[in-house]
Amino acid sequence: MYLALKNHLYTWLFRPRGAETGPAVLVQRRVFILPTRQGMTFASVLLLMLTGAVNYNLSLGYVLTFLLGAMGINTMLHTFRNLARLRLSAGRVQPVFAGDTAHFAISIDNTGAADRYSIGLTHNKKDAAFTDVPAQRAEFLGIGIPAPRRGLLRPGRLTLFTRYPLGLFHAWAYFEPDMQCVVYPRPAPPGLALPPAVSGAGQGTEYGQGQEDFVGLRSYHPGDSPRHIDWKAAAHGQGLLTKQFSGRADSELWLSWELLPERMEVEEKLSRLTRWVLDVHASGIAFGLRLPGKTIAIASGDAHRERCLETLALFESGRT
Repeated sequence: MYLALKNHLYTWLFRPRGAETGPAVLVQRRVFILPTRQGMTFASVLLLMLTGAVNYNLSLGYVLTFLLGAMGINTMLHTFRNLARLRLSAGRVQPVFAGDTAHFAISIDNTGAADRYSIGLTHNKKDAAFTDVPAQRAEFLGIGIPAPRRGLLRPGRLTLFTRYPLGLFHAWAYFEPDMQCVVYPRPAPPGLALPPAVSGAGQGTEYGQGQEDFVGLRSYHPGDSPRHIDWKAAAHGQGLLTKQFSGRADSELWLSWELLPERMEVEEKLSRLTRWVLDVHASGIAFGLRLPGKTIAIASGDAHRERCLETLALFESGRT
């Protein structure tokens, strides 16, 4: 009964808002503040000092007690203002592999005229990151969240807090950014043999390792292999240009679900395919990916690698 009442009270006071798609401003109703353990001790000491001043009729005791009490009230105001009116928005997050830590970046924009100090960010009330935010400036604060499984990882509700300046009060606000991290399958250990390449009708070196006659240069396109970039031209200030070759590629490589044993578990298959994608990309060979219900055409480059890894991460999640 007590636990249910506590949860109901917590939900009523700090009701979840859900993921916020745009920037969030910490207006007055979003900032909460309570005394810390040190603040409660400070208040207890003031009460004892007041009791002693009353019992012994000490004028200086009254002065000191009320002076310290006014300082405590002023501290509460500064702690609250240290968070109020900050503007929060979601930053960037890079994909990670299962078992790693995803780093979510939160932008903290201080549009006011006063500097903000010792701003903390946490997701579990144990690990926290801190930063200072100068006036009229924005700072990024990153929070690391473990990514145990492949798929999409959301940070959930984060807590922004501060105890500046004296640690007597704890002010906090909740923020749930609308952002997600793509968690790739954990790659199998290195050393796995690649599937055999097959003869194909690719278009020049974009579809294999072979290359025949050089026919000219063209503008660089995102995803082009770094091996085909004319680095000499780039060094002479001519920009990024990609070499073009005539003829067909010698072979093309398909990373296929059907090449793996049927008895192998789904996660193990995805782990092995992830290892193949990493190894083939590192060798500069163009490749394609075949999964049940999904085929990615043969290509090369970083963009193609990321697309294949994301497809593996979202396999059977309804988004492949």
